[in-house]
Amino acid sequence: MKHLYQSTAVLLLLLPISMMSYAAEPQKADAPMKDMSMPQGMGMHQGMGMHQGMGMGMMGGMTEEQKTEHMRAIQAHMLQMHELSNQILSEKDPAKKEALKNQQLELMKAHHTQMMDHGQQKMQEHNK
Repeated sequence: MKHLYQSTAVLLLLLPISMMSYAAEPQKADAPMKDMSMPQGMGMHQGMGMHQGMGMGMMGGMTEEQKTEHMRAIQAHMLQMHELSNQILSEKDPAKKEALKNQQLELMKAHHTQMMDHGQQKMQEHNK
């Protein structure tokens, strides 16, 4: 059993290192563009959701102030979503609960549209 724990510990220590080296590899420019809207196998509720793909590549041209402002906007959206989720979970009246769910769904749709528009703008800028 001791060997199992040691092996597991070694694997857990090596995994982040191997992931860093994978992330550091440059992307091939001639590779065909895939749908970047969501990573394979990732649901919107896992990890950071839609913001999962917001790596340094997308934020690389921003100043620190712009990055902070962008992250604050993400934080505000997350807080709105969590607040609505808490209200939905605590609501006992089925009609009010459904109204809250619809409100949250509209917020999600608006955010999704905003993200898709931003992605298209980035693609157009990249192709110029």
